[in-house]
Amino acid sequence: MKVIIVGAGIGGLTLALMLHKRGIECDIYESVRELKPLGVGINLLPHAANEMRQLDLLDTLSARSVLTSALHYYNKHGQTIWEEPRGIAAGYPVPQLSIHRGELQLLLAQAVRERLGANRLHLGMAFESLQQDSHGVTAMFNNRNNGGCEQVRADVLVGADGIHSAVRKAFYPTGDEFQFSGRILWRAITYAEPYLDGKTMFMAGYQDQKFVAYPLAATPQAGGKTPINWIAELKVDADDLPATDWNRIVDKSVFADRFKTWNWSWIDIPALIDGAEAIYEFPLVDKNPLPRWSFGHATLIGDAAHPLYPIGSNGSAQAILDARRIAESLQEVSEKGQKSITLALKEYEADRLPTTTGIILRNRLNGPEQVMQLAHERAPNGFAHIHDAVSEQELQEVSLRYKRLAGFDPSMLK
Repeated sequence: MKVIIVGAGIGGLTLALMLHKRGIECDIYESVRELKPLGVGINLLPHAANEMRQLDLLDTLSARSVLTSALHYYNKHGQTIWEEPRGIAAGYPVPQLSIHRGELQLLLAQAVRERLGANRLHLGMAFESLQQDSHGVTAMFNNRNNGGCEQVRADVLVGADGIHSAVRKAFYPTGDEFQFSGRILWRAITYAEPYLDGKTMFMAGYQDQKFVAYPLAATPQAGGKTPINWIAELKVDADDLPATDWNRIVDKSVFADRFKTWNWSWIDIPALIDGAEAIYEFPLVDKNPLPRWSFGHATLIGDAAHPLYPIGSNGSAQAILDARRIAESLQEVSEKGQKSITLALKEYEADRLPTTTGIILRNRLNGPEQVMQLAHERAPNGFAHIHDAVSEQELQEVSLRYKRLAGFDPSMLK
């Protein structure tokens, strides 16, 4: 069996490693000519970290990451809403990792080259189209290195080409527009002194005004500073998706005034914003859930299948879980021959599509960050104690409900 993977992001690279581990041949085709450490920070939740352990990559990643100790929620006045341990501290068998997205991608790419061979990762190859018959799929790529076109034949094609997926567009050429939330994200990394224990992720505010931060290095560097990844989020006055680039550099003046009073005893948010070398703007969008991902010998994973709001630190994790499920399904075909490829891809879809649809919809309702919205709605001017506004039971239920939906309830990983 041979598999074409379109896209060398986190999902596509992970899938290649999982297929290789199961003895399935695959090649990755990526449109960019060079993989660079782009982006900012991401979190690998324990269910995703567990998959990295299965690939013998957890120790390597942990050495380059912060092992997140806790997650804290605060209101816009800096008052504590909810705190919970994370990773090992929460009883998981594996940690939660905070790492630069680009570094994670490059580490996965390095593992692919070492295990599969450098000739299995094809850069500068932009997907154009596909054709299928009863025996497999033929994909057409635009070779951006020499300006030519190349046809590639395989038994399976997996679209792992992200939120702007060309493979998805081949299946859904119309009626698949982005759904704009009315909110904008500004993301950056600032070198600053560690806050709290140096390993805590925090979220502050409410749905229409939010600030999120977490460190990307466990040990302070020269001058006692550490890279802190942060996201500012605001509701904007716009009816339609902004006509901006998806990774546009903007000046802090676009949003910083809204956070100028968010300076509390343990964190100075205005200083974090001021200290960023580059701030990137993103519209907060997703897409409506699809009725199906799999078409004959082709299917979708990750953001190509289910782009969702970056709420709950779950985007990369779900792509990794998709990859595991596809690899398992194709392994059953390859080793046992008891089912067809088309059935295997349908079974993958039947398992993963309902779960990710639930996450898309739950994230539109703020996912686990509902606790901040509840506190804001019930006590907009602050509270003497959070339980005067939101009960302990409500806080626990919001947290556990999302963990179960997304697949990282501690009891599911022991």
